[in-house]
Amino acid sequence: MFQLRLGDDVDDYCIKCKRLTNHSILSLVNSEPAKVRCRTCYNEGPYRKGEAPPSKKDLKKAELFKSVLGSIPGAQPEPEPEKKPAPRKKS
Repeated sequence: MFQLRLGDDVDDYCIKCKRLTNHSILSLVNSEPAKVRCRTCYNEGPYRKGEAPPSKKDLKKAELFKSVLGSIPGAQPEPEPEKKPAPRKKS
């Protein structure tokens, strides 16, 4: 099995670049990357496993939906199925 080491390159989503880029591993926890640095813009952050974080707009929609359901007596919010957000395209 391939074991990751400090300084190795991994692909991860960069918040600043807003795309999947090469990152260098800065720290490991239980043989998994914990902190990485983008090799394009040098932004440091947690390892996201290549997944883009949800947009603020989507988070607000979910919060509003839950508050509306909470105001209806007897309504039980259904658990939302987990879905991976599609990478956003730069326009």
